[in-house]
Amino acid sequence: MRIAGLKHCWRLAAALPAVALLTGADRFDAVVLDLVMPDLDGLGVLAKMREASLTTPVIVQTAHGGIDNVVTAMRAGATDFVVKPVGAERLQVSLRNALAASALAGELNRIKRSRTGTLTFRDIVTRSARMHAVIRTAEKAVGSAIPVLIEGQSGVGKELVARAIHGTGDRRAKPFVAVNCGAIPDNLVESILFGHEKGAFTGATDRHIGKFVEASGGTLFLDEVSELPPAAQVKLLRAIQESEVEPVGARKPVRVDVRIISATNRDLITDVMQGRFREDLFYRLHVFPINVPPLAERPEDIPELVRHFLARFAAEEGKRVTGISPEALTLLCAYRWPGNVRQLENAVFRAVVLADGSEIGVLELPQIAQAAQGANALPQAPIATMPSLEAPCLGAPSLVAPSLVAPSLAASGLTESHTTDSLPAVLYARLALLDATGDIRPLEEIEGEVIRFAIAHYRGQMSEVARRLQIGRSTLYRKLDSLGLATEPESGPPQPVVNG
Repeated sequence: MRIAGLKHCWRLAAALPAVALLTGADRFDAVVLDLVMPDLDGLGVLAKMREASLTTPVIVQTAHGGIDNVVTAMRAGATDFVVKPVGAERLQVSLRNALAASALAGELNRIKRSRTGTLTFRDIVTRSARMHAVIRTAEKAVGSAIPVLIEGQSGVGKELVARAIHGTGDRRAKPFVAVNCGAIPDNLVESILFGHEKGAFTGATDRHIGKFVEASGGTLFLDEVSELPPAAQVKLLRAIQESEVEPVGARKPVRVDVRIISATNRDLITDVMQGRFREDLFYRLHVFPINVPPLAERPEDIPELVRHFLARFAAEEGKRVTGISPEALTLLCAYRWPGNVRQLENAVFRAVVLADGSEIGVLELPQIAQAAQGANALPQAPIATMPSLEAPCLGAPSLVAPSLVAPSLAASGLTESHTTDSLPAVLYARLALLDATGDIRPLEEIEGEVIRFAIAHYRGQMSEVARRLQIGRSTLYRKLDSLGLATEPESGPPQPVVNG
């Protein structure tokens, strides 16, 4: 069952199926758990989650709100406790707080693992099918010493993929040494990479072992490898071929055992054809290529990335910023991000510093708003709450929408100023007809996307949605049911509750 605001939502009446689902391959952002269930009580589910080392935030609900129950549930690992019947607004607050705390804990753990070289593919924040394809490809390189070349624009996360390969493989207990080849002066490249002996040249007052020896047994990550000067390319080729390096001024070479992962933001084939990069070195590095797509081609990652950056920077800056407005998230989703994830990270950092309240709005994103207005890319109606699987901006888990079919403007987060005549043009440009493999998407998927957009655009007025789509209301509800969308009659209250 799908419920607005969360990408995958399930309502289960028994505990054991929920435990099986939580401990499976799918990742869940939050659980709303009843203490009383027929096969296993809520405390038993919490115990099972603890045994499986699951850190998913859990909100416990029960009809008996005694202090003993609260203490027992919190000691068992619950994040929050609510008493039934719980209002939708109260549950939204609990979910938002739980997700913010979970995101912060995840960011802190990710930073720790990054510093110790033990990042894994689970640390890559993504909901994009294209990025999941990249991860599946990268996972195949983990168990081998095959040279990997990661290609992609600046700021897409090439080093993160390299660290995940290292942190998942057999060399994870050994060093991960990253070198930015474009930041090294030409006259120092050989010394920094391969080392030098004392007195080898003017200023060499001490012996330097070099990055290859420093990374011995582990992984050497050569970022922007295309920037290496020709002389260093020759020595790098020999080091890869012979598994040995010759420090400057040394009398004999030094054996090394290093896994090489390189990265570039340029087209190396073009550089080879134009004589800027050695062809033989290209074939040594380009054994297992991985291409990381730019952020503009995976906009569904933006809400999740914003959530993680928001939690991290709010903690670092000591600000009580816990969310982002739908209008601001829409703005971020509509922007093309030429600087990719790094630019988005900096934009969120700046917004957290500028924020005076608990929520980031459009006013905290002046540069992005100005750029969007200049390009006529600023949508006139919020789309952040639209629960579309393929829309350009999926609802972030920390932004729990009131309901897919909101019975009122207040519930849907819209105001009277948002008219149905102003469609966000960015959606038309992003309605993908092809899947990641280049094949036509199934008609059911495209139809479901159009229906979700119509519901969001006409603010849950199902009669108007059916009329505009030129189908009967019974047909519309039947299609919604086949798509797994949770709906209520237009006069009924929203039901944004997920039972774990």
